[in-house]
Amino acid sequence: MTAKDHFRFSNTVLLAPLLAVLSIWTVFWIEVQFGVNFNDYGVYPRKLSGLQGVLLSPFIHGSVEHLYNNTIPLAILTGFLFYFYNQAAVKTLLLGILISGFATWIIGRPSYHIGASGVIYVLASFIFFKGVFAKHFRLVALSLVVVFIYGSMIWYIFPIEEGISWEGHLSGFLTGFLLALLIKVKVPDEKKYEWEKEEYNEEDDPFLKHFDEDGNFIEGNVDEKEEGNVKITYHYKKKDKE
Repeated sequence: MTAKDHFRFSNTVLLAPLLAVLSIWTVFWIEVQFGVNFNDYGVYPRKLSGLQGVLLSPFIHGSVEHLYNNTIPLAILTGFLFYFYNQAAVKTLLLGILISGFATWIIGRPSYHIGASGVIYVLASFIFFKGVFAKHFRLVALSLVVVFIYGSMIWYIFPIEEGISWEGHLSGFLTGFLLALLIKVKVPDEKKYEWEKEEYNEEDDPFLKHFDEDGNFIEGNVDEKEEGNVKITYHYKKKDKE
């Protein structure tokens, strides 16, 4: 499988981020429009009723600022996931929501934990570590892009700011790392040049035959060889003396 076949743009690359963003904005619009508050449906650690938040909390946000801060990274990282890891994207997303939500339920403070930031940390962590593990140049480059754009997010897995669910962030980060280890993805074959192949023999290379053992170019008037029914003729022009 070539990189062209693997990294192929499809409708899901646009549709998945659109649905993700539309879902969180729709829930917030319902809260504002009908004057309701869904915070009680978030993850509440170590209470059976709080387990409902494992599925529901990513869609609930406390303010427009909270919603806006999660919208752009959610859209970008979801797009990255479905473009570069399309075959494993749905599985990664669903397992990421479940595992990170349950981990938050175990380690979180006794408070309602809401927002899509846990899922964002899952995506950022998975994309980064999977690219490093895959060792494919495009996926490694993607890992570097994620670090460049969202590298500062790493600080928020620690309790450095009041009112932020660092437990959700930490759970998402560790979940992404775990999924990068466990979920198998097909990596496209990299094109190998002749000199990179194990059976390559320098003595049979027609280009290298024009150089001596010291690397000096060997000049000649005409060099001809037959390849099938095609006759190839090389002409070399000597440099005029001044």
